[in-house]
Amino acid sequence: MPSGLYIGGRWRDSGRTQPVRDKFTQQTVAEIACAAPDHVGQVLDAAHAYVAGQGLPVFERSEILSRVADELATRREALIDAIVLDTGFTRKDASGEIARAMQNIRLSAEETRRVVGEIVPISSAPGQAGRMAFTVHQPYGIAVAITPFNSPLNTVLHKVGPAFGAGNAVILKPANQTPLTAILLAESFHAAGAPAGSFNLLCAGIEESEALIQDPRVRYIAFTGSTRVGKHIQQIAGLRKTQMELGSISATIVCADANLDAAIAKIMPATFRKAGQVCTSIQILLVHEDVYSSVRDRLLEKVGALVVGDPGSDDTDVGPLISPQAADRVANWVKEACAAGADLLCGGEADGALMQPAVLENVPENVKLTCSEVFGPVVTLVPFKSFDEALARANATPYGLATGVFTGSLNEVLASVRGLNVGNIHINETSSSRVDLMPYGGIKDSGFGKEGPPHAIYEMMEEKLVTIAANP
Repeated sequence: MPSGLYIGGRWRDSGRTQPVRDKFTQQTVAEIACAAPDHVGQVLDAAHAYVAGQGLPVFERSEILSRVADELATRREALIDAIVLDTGFTRKDASGEIARAMQNIRLSAEETRRVVGEIVPISSAPGQAGRMAFTVHQPYGIAVAITPFNSPLNTVLHKVGPAFGAGNAVILKPANQTPLTAILLAESFHAAGAPAGSFNLLCAGIEESEALIQDPRVRYIAFTGSTRVGKHIQQIAGLRKTQMELGSISATIVCADANLDAAIAKIMPATFRKAGQVCTSIQILLVHEDVYSSVRDRLLEKVGALVVGDPGSDDTDVGPLISPQAADRVANWVKEACAAGADLLCGGEADGALMQPAVLENVPENVKLTCSEVFGPVVTLVPFKSFDEALARANATPYGLATGVFTGSLNEVLASVRGLNVGNIHINETSSSRVDLMPYGGIKDSGFGKEGPPHAIYEMMEEKLVTIAANP
């Protein structure tokens, strides 16, 4: 039986198990050992022992991360199989995630060697002649990464890579739906020579997870998930440092002068990749009234050609949602919108965990499809007359993660930069555009802190100021 407990450099057994289900067939494909209450203390002790021993030099941490990338490459086919089983994502989506993950971890290895301080010109202040000052960065100690199902490798490495590279002891608590991918990652760290306690895996339930983050030895918590859970974790964390990547209702704007061929080609995957289960997936597509009919017709033609079904098939474009319950919820949101007056242009039916991609228009603003994060293969089309109207509609949610704008107008580009209340603005790209080295994070109820190794590694270290004066 596979174990979801990698603690202090060893795999641990447990009297508890959890099933892993194929998200397409719903058949149980594995049982894994998961945490009992005493494993929480064990993993914290192991992590603390690594920190107390002063960890590893920068060079060795960087080398281990590079070797993890090599180990992931050797496990590529196993990882594809694991991601497809864990998530229901298509083989195409799984392959793309692995390619990004290997680039991501190599980037963390590089950035580990680039951490630098700042020279502070203290002697320029009156009475400070002869003094010098500079900053240094040191790890927090124990960092906990709590990660989502919808990116079981790359998002995990956005937290684990910089945290490990910064010199912290890392405890990974993956989503319960995706343990197989996390186990393969732990195997890769083990094979890469990570010292005991430097990387730990704890597949655990709510009780054990809360006990983990409540322990004061945990000094940093990185979380990706819902805003509701993020707020709860922040209450527990108190004054300890956290990074929160939370919910979203992402919009993309198509202006009258946009290149529609290029826009539609990018809008399709940004809406339906991973069955829409991405926080930056396009949930609201705002289209100028002059090109609205053209965009709607082109989009419907493309959606009608999507292959929905077995994610193990190379021909499948859209696989199942994470569970039948998730598909039922999304389908019910579509039904609620239609009952309130929305027009369903295509799709919307659920069959088990599968759902036919849905496109709607004339959706009222007070239904769940427009007020909450749908996290499914659904997009709402909204026409607009003025660009100010489009900006106001994109901003009219409690979230602020990302917005895309397709335009050829410099004025609209500048208006977007000034007017969009989101953490990521993408011109002539969709809301779902992301390069792993960029600083990525939201504002408002979408959270705070930045992912992206060049930026995250500094967030996962404490900055200290040092001043030196000559001995009189």
